[in-house]
Amino acid sequence: MRVAIFSAQDFEREFFEAANKPFRHELVYFRDRLRKETAIMAAGFPAVCPFIMDELDAPTLTMLANGGARLLALRSAGFNHVDLVAAEKLGLTVLRIPAYSPHAIAEHAVALMMTLNRHLHRAYNRVREGNFELNGFIGFDMHGKTAGIVGTGKIGAALSQIMAGFGCKLLGHDVVQNPECVGIGMKYVPLEQLLRESDIVSLHCPLTPETRHLMNSARIGLMKRGSMLINTARGALIDTRAAIAALKNRKHFWYLGIDVYEEEGPLFFEDRSSTIIQDDVFQRLTTFPNVVITGHQAYLTREALTKIADVSLANVRDFELGTPKEENLVGAGH
Repeated sequence: MRVAIFSAQDFEREFFEAANKPFRHELVYFRDRLRKETAIMAAGFPAVCPFIMDELDAPTLTMLANGGARLLALRSAGFNHVDLVAAEKLGLTVLRIPAYSPHAIAEHAVALMMTLNRHLHRAYNRVREGNFELNGFIGFDMHGKTAGIVGTGKIGAALSQIMAGFGCKLLGHDVVQNPECVGIGMKYVPLEQLLRESDIVSLHCPLTPETRHLMNSARIGLMKRGSMLINTARGALIDTRAAIAALKNRKHFWYLGIDVYEEEGPLFFEDRSSTIIQDDVFQRLTTFPNVVITGHQAYLTREALTKIADVSLANVRDFELGTPKEENLVGAGH
């Protein structure tokens, strides 16, 4: 089947070409992001493989369907960027990758924690400048601290295992309790209690209308003084302006580590180093010494990229054979 791969990064091609050997799909890579203005490029492709940053709104989907597309093979677990109602009306099947490497995301969350706690980003720069002073670098033992994990699916469970290894007390919040987390000592509590009692709060829940700005001014105000907030899930889980206000007054959490940002669409996955970034909120975040930002790279391991390519192309094959996996199907009714 002909597959149009949008927002294709150079590093992805190696993994897609290797994964495609048994499938023999015709893969065409487009560096461009998929949106209404670029959807014409997919004309004649029955399968389109978009990324999380692509704009799959009703106008874009209409152009894809008119051009012959029948399948959206998402190379992501999240699907909040897809107008599922429009996709259903247009007869487009939407398939996703439920989990590619929960360990990659969980381990990156810990990398953010340790960078902030032990001031590694600042220490690296100091040493390169020949400055070996230690003032301002005092951290804390992870052992014995309380880690609050919001969202305890596969990624949250993987993080729970790591934090248990540090000797942390585990608090969890989710609509369904994960027996794997309970088995290693996690106590499930209401979100407000988790925020009040946790030294580290890590977000691992999907973005829905109900979870948008889950961490707003009121909930941030519940966090312990000196605590840490980590987000490797979706940027809009945090009200960024509320987080900035809290960082400025230092009454509650002191550290912020994010791999995602609520307005990351115009910024991430491109080289902006020679341009003036117009997002003043993002620019303000970068001025804090106790904030670490990475550019949506938590998933970026060889294992995860291999799984993303394998499952994306298997989804195309399954659709072609009329046997899509139920657990990979996404739709307005799912």
